[in-house]
Formats: sequence, C-alpha cells, structure tokens
Amino acid sequence: MTGTTSGPPLPPPIRGPVMSDVAARAGVSHQTVSRVLNGHPHVSATTRTRVLAAIAELGYRRNLSARVLATGRSNVVGVVAQNTTLYGPSSMVQAIGEAALGADLSLTVGHVAGYDATTASRRIVERLVQQGAAGLVFIAPVDAAAEAMQVVPPGIPIVTVDGLPEWKVANVSVDQQAGGALATKALLDAGHHTVWHVAGPEQWHGSRAREQGWRAALAEAGREAPPMTRAGWSAASGYQCGRMLARIPDCTAIFAANDHVALGVMRALAEHGRRVPEDVSIVGFDDVPEAAYFHPALTTVRQEFAEVGRESLRLLLDQLSSGSRSTESVLVEPALVRRDTVSTRRTT
Repeated sequence: MTGTTSGPPLPPPIRGPVMSDVAARAGVSHQTVSRVLNGHPHVSATTRTRVLAAIAELGYRRNLSARVLATGRSNVVGVVAQNTTLYGPSSMVQAIGEAALGADLSLTVGHVAGYDATTASRRIVERLVQQGAAGLVFIAPVDAAAEAMQVVPPGIPIVTVDGLPEWKVANVSVDQQAGGALATKALLDAGHHTVWHVAGPEQWHGSRAREQGWRAALAEAGREAPPMTRAGWSAASGYQCGRMLARIPDCTAIFAANDHVALGVMRALAEHGRRVPEDVSIVGFDDVPEAAYFHPALTTVRQEFAEVGRESLRLLLDQLSSGSRSTESVLVEPALVRRDTVSTRRTT
C-alpha cells in the first residue's frame, strides 16, 4: 500500500504590479500614470519617460478587463446620449467610442430623443446598470440628465460631458462661453458696431453658455446687446430667424448658435438680397464637415470632440482604478476657424 505525503504549503500567489506600484516607483500620482497609459497630450516629456521606465522595470501590464470582471461587471462602458441626430452629440459618441476601443473596452449607447426626456433617460440608465456596465458616460447637455443620474448605484463611476458644476461628478466640457466670446470678438474686430445673436434652445447648457459669451464680449467692448432671436439647432429654424434679421438694415454681423443655424440664416439673407460677407458677416459654431463647403465657406468655432472623448474616458478609467468617484472637471478650449463669411467693415 502506498501512501501520499504532503509537501510544504504552497506560497501565496504573487500579486502582479498594479497602477499604484507604478505611481510609487515613478513618484507621481496614479492619475498621471493613467494619463500616460491613455496617451494624454498634457504630460511633460520628463514625467512620461519616468512613468514608462517604471512600467518597464516593474513589468506592469494594464488589464482593465480582468479588474472589471473581478468586480462582477463587464468591460462595457454605457453611454447615455442626448439627441444623437445632432452633430455635436453624435461626434462626442464617436470620440468616446474611439477612445474606448484604444482601452480595450466596449461601448453600449442609449439614445435619448427630446430635451426633457427624463423618463426615457432613467430607463436607459436602469438598463445599462442591469447589464453590468463598468461605468457610465452621460452626454448631458440638458437638465434631464441630472435626474437620470440619481438611479445610478454609488459603486458605478460617472462622467458627464457638458454637465453642470452643481452636479458634483467628474465632467468634461468644451468651454462654450469662451467659444461664444471668440465668435463675437471676431465680428467686433472686423469693425462691426455690434453683433446680433441667433441662439439655440434655452434648455441646452451649451446654448446658454454661448449666449453668455456673446453678452460678455459685447459688454467688454462697451457695446449694447441687440435683441436676441432663438432658434432650434436646425437650418430650418435658422432660416426663420434669418428672415427677420434680413429686414433690419443695422444688422451687419450675426453669431449663429451652430453651423446649421448659420446655413439657414445665410439662405434667408440671400433671398432678401443681402450678401455674405459684403453686407452681413456671420460666424457659426461646431465646424461641421460641410462648413468649409458652404458658399461662402463658413467662419466658425470648432469644438475639439476628440479631446473630449479622450478626457471623458480618462476620467472614467481613473475612477475605475481608484475604486471611487471623483469630481474632477476638465475644460477643453474651442478654436476659431477663419474662412470667408467675415469681412472687414469700413468705418466712416
């Protein structure tokens, strides 16, 4: 009869290096390590080299999927997206998707129609939570998103895009107010006495911020704001506003809430015999792909959607790494794209 003998107890499994080990070795925060791993441009060359050296020394390999699965969740990021038929929200979804692909994550998008679809937003959130989403990104330019976030369990990280500071969650926003000011100053610098504004929907955070930028730039220049007209986000709504403005001789400069509104305004001006830019200069917002092919090509304010996508996913990964929610806020600067719809106005 043969027996078995037990050998010495097996040693405990060796834990592989984690992000906090890399941070300690490099002498930086885990957020900085995350930025390096995600290719964030705003990291100095010295810091990046130090982090990469620590990664090589420790043999660290990021395995987000394994860590997410260990929490009982999938490697899916849920996105609650408002009005994705519009250029801005659809571009943000695409940018987040590209960033997720680079991080070996999948994306599930819940589409919300309308500006006040609170019930629909909550149902989408509940569905994504039930599916075990690792985290949620809210493309949240309207107030309805705030109520939808209330049904997210505390253990699931949240990032908002174009959310409000009082929501106290991690947020990435294009500086819409700065963009409104850029557009207005471009027209004032061209010699126009004042700038008329065709605003977007009042429920939309970005619309309100662009209006604030318009008013602030006029006030800074000591100019009185003329009466404001309000459109939707469509060319048709811009056309209706443009028909009114075309009848006002003193209206020589217009800041349109987005490029499609600007297109509608330009059509109305042309129908009333007012030339762009000889009689009326106009600046849009968004820099849609077609803007360079308007006739004339549209001067506009570009939103850096790719940067928004990278930053929103970084904030989500940082929260997954730390195991807790954050309230970090990132503001992405817009840029003025000069084309052919603004001309210098002669002063007499």
